[in-house]
Amino acid sequence: MNRRALLSVYDKTGLVEFGRGLAELGFELVASGGTARILGEAGLPVTQVDQVTGFPEILGGRVKTLHPAVHGGILARRTPEHLAELEKHGITPIDLVACNLYPFVETVRRPDVTEAQAVEEIDIGGVALLRAAAKNFESVTVVCDPADYDRVLEALRAGDVPADERRWLALKAFRHTAAYDAAIANWLTGIVEADEPMPGALNLAAERVQLLRYGENPHQQGALYRWVGASPTFEQIQGKELSYNNIVDLEAAWAMPQEFDKPAVAIIKHTNPSGLAVADTLVEAYKLALECDPISAFGSIVATNREVDLALVEEIGSLFVEVIVAPSYTPDALKWLARHKKNCRVMVAKPGGEDGLVMRSVRNGLLAQTPDLRGVDESKWRVVTKRQPTEAERKSLAFAWIAVKHVKSNAIVFVQGTATVGVGAGQMNRVDSVHLAARRAGDRAKGAVMASDAFFPFPDGIEAAAEAGVTACIQPGGSIRDEQVIEAADRLGMAMIFTGERHFRH
Repeated sequence: MNRRALLSVYDKTGLVEFGRGLAELGFELVASGGTARILGEAGLPVTQVDQVTGFPEILGGRVKTLHPAVHGGILARRTPEHLAELEKHGITPIDLVACNLYPFVETVRRPDVTEAQAVEEIDIGGVALLRAAAKNFESVTVVCDPADYDRVLEALRAGDVPADERRWLALKAFRHTAAYDAAIANWLTGIVEADEPMPGALNLAAERVQLLRYGENPHQQGALYRWVGASPTFEQIQGKELSYNNIVDLEAAWAMPQEFDKPAVAIIKHTNPSGLAVADTLVEAYKLALECDPISAFGSIVATNREVDLALVEEIGSLFVEVIVAPSYTPDALKWLARHKKNCRVMVAKPGGEDGLVMRSVRNGLLAQTPDLRGVDESKWRVVTKRQPTEAERKSLAFAWIAVKHVKSNAIVFVQGTATVGVGAGQMNRVDSVHLAARRAGDRAKGAVMASDAFFPFPDGIEAAAEAGVTACIQPGGSIRDEQVIEAADRLGMAMIFTGERHFRH
């Protein structure tokens, strides 16, 4: 008995070649709509689906393959009982299904798409075909990706598609339909629950785009996944392959300079800024950021919010840098990097990207939150000390308040002008973070301002900062000992601002 293949594809890539290969192997080709037309125009014998079902396409093509003559042929096991039942109803088994779906993701990505247009791109029959064929992978080969046509034909020419290959193709089909349904649910969530920052369910689908050499450590495996339908955030144009840790640091690094309108440079080590600065030019900003901690800058990531030019890469010079990320690069900068830093990973940040939920895995689930997009709102600042900050101090405090948001808690930064001069990150108590920032700043702490990501629970942090030479502080406030902290600041002649909000970063 001849084998039967059902083809119903939106993406016609490789269709004719695949159909011809199947026909040469003795398959009867059954196809719907445009798929049948293209196969017929190529001179291939093809049976229309409505000839199999005895029922025409209806509702403008919404119903074509949803019929027992189709799904019975796909879902029947090759047992005597099932085959006898098919014969009783005049149904021929279907041994191969090739199907891909309407372009829903591409459609809803268009800025001008209407709800009606999006709904029309929700595939029903195609998803049903894939799921039915994938369920019966014991007997049916399912192909949802034109990239797999050649390997399927090769297997068939060798005799048949092996069971493990059919199982793998079924897994691929189920992943495809799961991602498709997730995309639809997420689109509809954006309409129905548009005003709810935390949706009732998260429909997540991601595809592996890169196997990494290892995870955080060589004994761990690692891979990069991207949400299905999402565009790459970064493009690598030079250098060695990115590592797991490079990617984590890259994400953190890129976010920092984007907070500022003027030229800004961040130098990142282990997701913390070893230096962050804003200036009139990138070269000036880089020099200021480097001065904060030149030792930690070895093996760092450098991120900018402006096009990287030759002057900047020459200023970076021989410093060992793991990654440079920027919106763009001048041709002479790229030539210099290719000649002098061929192993440095040179990354271009892609425009756009969504400020979606920030997620972190926990055992058996996820934590999710809205991103921390708060900037500086001086209208909410409250000066709580007797001394008002000077205009210069206020400008530095505004910069410091943004900088401290990007430092792991407990976070302290010392700032001169619009550049960090000392960073204390990730300590178990806040006063130790102050001591670390002070030690890093050294003499530059004299006349500096300080930002703290959360309140000071005791006066000791303020006292340590004043001893180092800090003259003004910005912090959320809210401690039960705020009055003691304010009294210490007054006693030491320090100006202090409460923002009323914190920036924990765990």
